[in-house]
Amino acid sequence: MKIGTPKEIAEGENRVAMTPDSAKALQKLGYDCLVEAGAGVKAGFADSVYEEAGVTVVDGAEALWAQADVIAKVRIPTTEELERLTPEKTLITFFNPGGNTEGLELAKAKGANVIAMEMVPRISRAQKMDALSSMANIAGYRAVIEAGNNFGRFFTGQVTAAGKVPPAKVLVVGAGVAGLAAIGTSTSLGAITYAFDVRPEVAEQVESMGAEFVYLDFEEEQVDGAATGGYAAVSSPEFREAQLAKFRELAPEVDIVITTALIPNREAPKLWLADMVAAMKPGSVIVDLAAERGGNVEGTVKDEKVVTENGVTIVGYTDFPSRMATQSSTLYATNIRHMMTDLTPGKTDGQVVHNMEDDVIRGATVAYQGEITFPPPPPKTKAIAAQKPKEKAPELTPEEKRAAEVAAFKAQTKQQVTLLGVGGVLLLAVGLVAPASFMQHFIVFVLSVFVGFQVIWNVSHSLHTPLMAVTNAISSIIILGALMQIGSGSWLVIILAALSVFMAGINIFGGFMVTRRMLAMFQKS
Repeated sequence: MKIGTPKEIAEGENRVAMTPDSAKALQKLGYDCLVEAGAGVKAGFADSVYEEAGVTVVDGAEALWAQADVIAKVRIPTTEELERLTPEKTLITFFNPGGNTEGLELAKAKGANVIAMEMVPRISRAQKMDALSSMANIAGYRAVIEAGNNFGRFFTGQVTAAGKVPPAKVLVVGAGVAGLAAIGTSTSLGAITYAFDVRPEVAEQVESMGAEFVYLDFEEEQVDGAATGGYAAVSSPEFREAQLAKFRELAPEVDIVITTALIPNREAPKLWLADMVAAMKPGSVIVDLAAERGGNVEGTVKDEKVVTENGVTIVGYTDFPSRMATQSSTLYATNIRHMMTDLTPGKTDGQVVHNMEDDVIRGATVAYQGEITFPPPPPKTKAIAAQKPKEKAPELTPEEKRAAEVAAFKAQTKQQVTLLGVGGVLLLAVGLVAPASFMQHFIVFVLSVFVGFQVIWNVSHSLHTPLMAVTNAISSIIILGALMQIGSGSWLVIILAALSVFMAGINIFGGFMVTRRMLAMFQKS
């Protein structure tokens, strides 16, 4: 069978659904690969590169659609493109089945099989085909870059000869794939980053990336986003009011806002209202990644950049993945290739088997053999549910902290006094039977053990390596003491002193070797 990729006809679309590398992988599955002439040029893939990869370059979209058994593309197909479908063809693309009723009816009439890449279920096995996540990851990264392009200051704080520059404060609304990508990019650029999401279970992910999660002082139990397949769910009116109140509190403080909140098959919720925009400082920037669904921000204009009366820039571009066409095409083509792998159970025979019993294939299929199969039934395998964050311990008052410290001090003191008492009794018992000369050395030995234990044991494990130089110094003191004790006439003291020299020597030489290896890691090659 033949799989072909036409040139995208949507204005401003630079991506392509097949790259030379993905074509090589598809050929290993047994498929012949076709591409329309010029389809990959805007993404950085010339026709000659495709030919070198064994791909046949076809002149014209009509010829490609006629020859290909499987058509892979990026954008929602137009009516003209859908008219070219036949019952034996399979179309793999973004389709927007929830809002493209006319397209679904036409696909049904043509009898073709249509796989919508945005409908791939979010289960573990399907992650490699999750094109929405691939594109959202790029959009989140690019949103921060676009915000920086319109922001008049550094992201990171700096101290210069001309004065101090404060770090930018960034708020990311929505901690899905796009939100997490934006958080990672923002923190890596040095900005103070805050994030909000209606799903409390993502707080741990946000904080692990160096951002601060914005909690609401709201008593009502929030909807568990994990129960909705990893997506946010519609919030109650009370929760929404508490959320908006929090945003109004943050609006005068933040410099950049990136909104990513979307609910499947719904218009984007309005989260950043006009009064919040008006409360922001002049020069602030808002990037609305939900602009294609109406936007999260009041004042967003799809595919345009707007500057408000108070100097706030609202960016409503919807082509962020297309602005990084090479990277986007590489990821999307990989998603397509993995989908074709699942559609090819023979692995090398180049034959599509449309198994509607498979969770992934059934979930992504919106039209099959003359029938509309959207919406799909719930997958038999549930989406991976993120663990809810552990409840934070309530903060103690200064009086409670002081009382806890006093209690801990008393308990530690009691333990040490007990140990000293036991040690004293043992020393007394030994002193009754041992000669006086041995007792002098034995007391020094016991005290050394006690002091060494207290010094090392009370150091945090994370500080053991930086403490290497100090332990070397302690070991050198031990060696000096041991050498002095070797001169003693008692054979037991001589043996103990010799063992002390041996063990302390290992500690010193080993410590210097470890330190030298650590320093070598920071040396330029």
